[in-house]
Amino acid sequence: MKKENIHEFFKRLQADNPDPKSDLEYTNPYTLLVAVVLSAQSTDKGVNKATRALFAYVDTPQKMLDLGLDSLKNHIKTIGLYNNKAKNIIALSESIIRDFDGQVPDTREDLMSLAGVGRKTANVVLNIVFKQPTMAVDTHIFRVSNRTDLAKGKNPDAVEAALLKAVPEEFSLPAHHWLILLGRYTCKARSPECTKCIVADLCAFKEKII
Repeated sequence: MKKENIHEFFKRLQADNPDPKSDLEYTNPYTLLVAVVLSAQSTDKGVNKATRALFAYVDTPQKMLDLGLDSLKNHIKTIGLYNNKAKNIIALSESIIRDFDGQVPDTREDLMSLAGVGRKTANVVLNIVFKQPTMAVDTHIFRVSNRTDLAKGKNPDAVEAALLKAVPEEFSLPAHHWLILLGRYTCKARSPECTKCIVADLCAFKEKII
């Protein structure tokens, strides 16, 4: 995509949604981290349904340890891979208390040292909590970036690198939110709603219908 088209692409997304937010519900940096870990291979809607009652009284690593593994599993049993995710959440809570004075760390390296936290999860936390211009490339961003010709890449790391180069600095902080929302609600995998897309004329998708 041409540089001028990329600027226009994000200018339109910004005009449509000036202050984009994550669909995940959370109360503080720790609950956001837990929610993002739970969202792997699961929908944000499903995670929110499971965590509303949990986050009402569990909002710190120590409270999570006090809750315990079995009770945590009971709260999140409707989420895919809940057994493994519960173990990771208990382990990362222990690590945060032991290694980071009970506070969610603010570097990618430290975040990725936590159980169940990969690069994508770390990027989400860095972006939302610590206001760093990261690109958390999920399936939606991967699809939109390649389909539109915004930032092509054969894997998430390649797309992330391409986006960091392509996205104008003025749009860099909220860009990943706009791309996720575009992919989730408009530029869908099987039936993209091109006629409703505000950037369809800038998109290079050969199969688009407008």
